[in-house]
Amino acid sequence: MTTITTYPKRESHERLSLKEQTDYLCSIGVIPLVTFNTPDEAVPLARALAAGGVPVAEVTFRSAAALEGMRRIHAEVPEVTLMAGTVHTVRQAHQAIEAGCTGIVTPDFDEQVVDWCMGDDILVVPGTAVPTDVEKAWDRGLRYVKFFPAEAYGGVKTLKALNGPFSDMKFLPTGGVSLKNLKDYISLPNVFAVGGSFPVPKDAQNSGDWDAITKACKQARELVKPIIEAKNA
Repeated sequence: MTTITTYPKRESHERLSLKEQTDYLCSIGVIPLVTFNTPDEAVPLARALAAGGVPVAEVTFRSAAALEGMRRIHAEVPEVTLMAGTVHTVRQAHQAIEAGCTGIVTPDFDEQVVDWCMGDDILVVPGTAVPTDVEKAWDRGLRYVKFFPAEAYGGVKTLKALNGPFSDMKFLPTGGVSLKNLKDYISLPNVFAVGGSFPVPKDAQNSGDWDAITKACKQARELVKPIIEAKNA
């Protein structure tokens, strides 16, 4: 039998409401996927995102530098909204929230992580790939989910098909999303934002070229902003 660790609840005043958080992410339209090589990258990289008009970072648990990077951004660049990505366990979700993240993103529909987040009123954007996953989220009252891996699972075509039976669901496509197909995704009525590593080019991050990251973020924002405004008109 699996043992689930119980963690203390956080006071609700420490974070925005779930609606305020999702509204904000919708207004930005781009969620950069960030994997740190070292914690020392965290602050300058976060400042580059903010300077590019994308003050959001989904910091993944794909490296040992994740938690310390989160802590540093939370302490030194508080204007950047922190999400934790590639979250596989409740323990990781709890650690991320304690490190300053306000939301959790999972690669698949992990029921334990989702239920823990919902029980503590924490924003969770679970990964979905097929209708069964979307139905699990819908049954729990969730209306914002990730669609991953987007391109491998049919991309824009699949999202259009999902809009029929799940017209009230909003998706965050990641996996194969780039500046080239960004507009195709964000133009869909059931896409609230797009995610990926394209706002943080790997070569720029590895060389510490923060200006290049700012430029990439500006390019992404220039593409999505008029579409988002048209959706809200």
